[in-house]
Amino acid sequence: MKKLIQTIKDIWSIEELRNKILLTLGFMAIYRLAAQVPLPGIDINVAQAALANQTSGGGILGLLDMFTGGAFSQASIVALGIMPYISASIVVQLMGIAVPYLQKLQKDGESGRKKINQITRWLTIAITMVQGPAYITNIYQLIPSEAFYISGSMFWLSSMVILTAGTVFAMWLGEKITDKGIGNGISLLIMIGIIARFPESFIQEVVSKVTASNGGMIMILLEVIVWFLVILVCVYLVTAVRRIAVQYARKTVAGNIKSVAGSRDYIPLKLNSSGVMPIIFAQAIMFAPALLAGSDNESVKSIGIEFSNMFGLWYNLLFAFLIIIFSYFYTAITIPTNKMADDLKRSGGFIPGIRPGKDTGDMLDRVLSLITFPGSLFLALVAILPSLVINFGLTQSWALFYGGTSLLIMVGVAIDTIQQINSHLLNRHYDGLMKKGTKRKSVS
Repeated sequence: MKKLIQTIKDIWSIEELRNKILLTLGFMAIYRLAAQVPLPGIDINVAQAALANQTSGGGILGLLDMFTGGAFSQASIVALGIMPYISASIVVQLMGIAVPYLQKLQKDGESGRKKINQITRWLTIAITMVQGPAYITNIYQLIPSEAFYISGSMFWLSSMVILTAGTVFAMWLGEKITDKGIGNGISLLIMIGIIARFPESFIQEVVSKVTASNGGMIMILLEVIVWFLVILVCVYLVTAVRRIAVQYARKTVAGNIKSVAGSRDYIPLKLNSSGVMPIIFAQAIMFAPALLAGSDNESVKSIGIEFSNMFGLWYNLLFAFLIIIFSYFYTAITIPTNKMADDLKRSGGFIPGIRPGKDTGDMLDRVLSLITFPGSLFLALVAILPSLVINFGLTQSWALFYGGTSLLIMVGVAIDTIQQINSHLLNRHYDGLMKKGTKRKSVS
């Protein structure tokens, strides 16, 4: 505790880092305030009651509501949140595999990155123009006509403009946090939305245990202990790496007869290289079978109803299988082992006992495939964990914090932000990070 207090003091003593943190907290507070502002032109109490009832059943709409911090079910001006930007980023990333123009931009360094970001922004607006009408149509179907204060066409037009502006505003906030603040802005906005639902979910769980005499505070204590253990597993899943030793050849200094001894390094291959993307892809696919519930055919309808229950057996078996498949797929397209091998060869490095070039690429691909299997199993287990723990009497909203995309996002973003803060501390002093060490005066 003393070391933690000292670390906080050290963070506050660095003006640049303090300003970055305060700016980040300020932008996140603005985003949460925007989430409380409702769309104009409707009876917001009726709309929120209908949307809350729709998202309470879980599924992809419940997940979207969690990512937006409840803005989706509150008919907020940022009801779509930052999710259109996430969708656009995924599309651009996947298109970068097949579209030569995007491949060229990826190799152009900073200028190429700026152009890709601009393409992502325009695609975000395009996706919002598709998701916005779907959201408005959903509102029209849920609430009666007398709940609208303005005419249909005027409500459509104003809501579309406001929802698009809300998404662009959220995207701007995320980018400003990344540029001027601390951490990845887009990820932090998603995380703060998830955390916003945590107090309400925990209070509901406490009330259900105490009022129903269902274990009382002892059961709550056990649940919290298990929850912390799950977080530890998630931290391991996010940070675990397989280190591949690399040897760099001895070099001769130009104009000098002396030679410089080769150095040793390693290539870190992450146990879970794909992050939460397999869960997001699998969740999107699982939305398709649920549409069968509206079929007139009884057999097809029963299948759709089975896959509409995100806590059901068959839903989770298929969900886990898709996560494993997408883990391999996303790892394969995002980690070019052949390019890594070529870059290693050009820099004079080699893996001991392995020929440079193709053999090195094959070796890296083989190791990556081997470690992806346990990583994908861990990921699938964490993803379906809420459907397992709910059988022990947990409320649905509290069970969702025991795994899935939400918990992995919180852990991943928290680790990334802490690492950035630590890098600022290490640039200035060692106190607060190590038991021993002296502060270094910064040169102004």
